Amino acid sequence: MASSTIASSSTTCFIKKKETGLPSFTPTSLRTQSCNNNSRRTFPKKIVSVMSPPQSERRPSTTGSVKTAMTMTEKIMARASEKSQVVPGENVWVNVDVLMTHDVCGPGTIGIFKKEFGENAKVWDREKIVIIPDHYIFTSDERANRNVDILRDFCAEQDIKYFYDIKDLGNFRANPDYKGVCHVALAQEGHCRPGEVLLGTDSHTCNAGAFGQFASGIGNTDAGFVMGTGKSLLKVPPTLRFILDGEMPSYLLAKDLILQIIGEITVAGATYKSMEFVGSAVESLTMEERMTLCNMVVEAGGKNGVVPADSTTYKYLEGKTSVEFDPVYSDDNARFLQQYAINVSKLEPLVAKPHSPDNRAMARECKDVKIDRVYIGSCTGGKTEDFLSAAKVFLASGKKVKVPTFLVPATQKVWMDLYAMEVPGSGGKTCSQIFEEAGCDTPASPSCGACLGGPRDTYARMNEPKVCVSTTNRNFPGRMGHKEGEIYLASPFTAAASALTGYVTDPRDFLQ
Repeated sequence: MASSTIASSSTTCFIKKKETGLPSFTPTSLRTQSCNNNSRRTFPKKIVSVMSPPQSERRPSTTGSVKTAMTMTEKIMARASEKSQVVPGENVWVNVDVLMTHDVCGPGTIGIFKKEFGENAKVWDREKIVIIPDHYIFTSDERANRNVDILRDFCAEQDIKYFYDIKDLGNFRANPDYKGVCHVALAQEGHCRPGEVLLGTDSHTCNAGAFGQFASGIGNTDAGFVMGTGKSLLKVPPTLRFILDGEMPSYLLAKDLILQIIGEITVAGATYKSMEFVGSAVESLTMEERMTLCNMVVEAGGKNGVVPADSTTYKYLEGKTSVEFDPVYSDDNARFLQQYAINVSKLEPLVAKPHSPDNRAMARECKDVKIDRVYIGSCTGGKTEDFLSAAKVFLASGKKVKVPTFLVPATQKVWMDLYAMEVPGSGGKTCSQIFEEAGCDTPASPSCGACLGGPRDTYARMNEPKVCVSTTNRNFPGRMGHKEGEIYLASPFTAAASALTGYVTDPRDFLQ
């Protein structure tokens, strides 16, 4: 079996260290001091330690002066529950900083809120609820359009400050408030901040953990309760720590890293656990790549994923938020359920074969798999840097794609970047120009698109049993439409390379 081959070939770069009931200690060669100590030394001066709302007494969990060492996730939950410390397995009431919902789950959440709190009840804080239509937007489906109408009426009734509405479905550019995919929009609009708690009615809300916050998906019932009270009862998860060291090869992206991890621990390996990512390789990642890493922790069953905030985080947030935030970091002797060490320099481009994100294989091992299409988009693979990566492959090849290649920017800002941002080394060409020359479809309106399938008229939806290489996050039967469709999850590098050949292709065939 391919899986057994992969497992044996990856043992030199993936080492698991089990917890024995004592605090975990990382060998000197794998210590990632810069994630713990250096980050503390380099905080921008404008970031100060505050609490919102103000408290008369700063609790030890917010200052780091604790009697019991804690992980990042434990510290955030201790602060949010106004406790000096918490332990894994403990149930705590947390104060939520941001609640997000969208057009799929928003109507259900609103219905529960009104049923339990009353038809005339007011939400707990109109400025802490973010509502983003994004999933089933550009469709003639009446019920999908009705969902957005429900959101619009509720936001007007409650005077919700952050409602990113879309009224003209024929031209998204005519909608100045419309953003696109919720998880990327949350980051771009400054709703993701270190040390906070962000909950959303979407499983990929964990995307925001890239900012050093606790971010997790919740159901409509829980969201309805948060909408009315600003609180949620959560169980403190134990933490798995992933130490990613080594220099990232030029042909690898964060998508390869998370596929490696999920393939190693399986789709159930992090069930209701926090996944913390540290190490020199993580520090070298951009914010968008860190988002990709955290975005797919739920594919391993993770409750949340988290990356320590550092100068990269602070630079990204400049000009995006005026809310002061207070980052936290895992203590050196914090207790981790398990630790994993990965030398990323030894990894190869990967794919997840149908029909599970942990069905890992090397891209080069699937070179005989003929494909029908390529899809580049979603919260996982539709960010600006994802398209820049794909454009780099097309530019290096100088060839045209051999299968239909669909491009769905995550947000309106990403769409504009495709037409305005020059690709390095292209002689001044933009992504859109390179995509046009390669024969790709014109970039579509920003949305979740076909990632979740959606109504039959959804752009690029698989209405027939096709084979697709996709930068999305799930490849379950029916995920992108047809239940007999086959989806190979891959990085934008691998997706673009596959588009050029019509087969699953290792991007090293085009990138040197």
